[in-house]
Amino acid sequence: MNRDDILDQLEKLIQLDVDATHAYDQAIKNVNEPIIKDKLIQFQADHRKHIDLLSAKMLELGGTPPELSSDFKGFLISGFTALRSLTGTKGALEAMESNERLTTSRYEEASKLDLPVDISAIVRANYADEQRHLSFIREALPTVHK
Repeated sequence: MNRDDILDQLEKLIQLDVDATHAYDQAIKNVNEPIIKDKLIQFQADHRKHIDLLSAKMLELGGTPPELSSDFKGFLISGFTALRSLTGTKGALEAMESNERLTTSRYEEASKLDLPVDISAIVRANYADEQRHLSFIREALPTVHK
């Protein structure tokens, strides 16, 4: 991959994580179960870490990381999450399951790209985080009644 392609991929992943942090804001507000809320806060922190790590690589390559605000797709994701979360923990988890399926699939695709070794290692670690997030949410969903 050339530098511009790498920067483009990094920008897309950063924006994905930015959108995820905003979606987590919406979900966390409406979760009352302390264990689940704490996990969602940890997952949001993971997304912020992803942003920091990928942004640093983007800067090393002479690129400019995207702003930490949602793009149009991110506004839709946050809006969807906010609406689903109004129904409580179950709705919040259902929305976040949908969001984490998206981030997991995007990181899976990125993990298969011919990226520089250092960036590839970060992408693979982030992908593992996404798989862990999705797994927890899927395990927690059946335990929540509303």
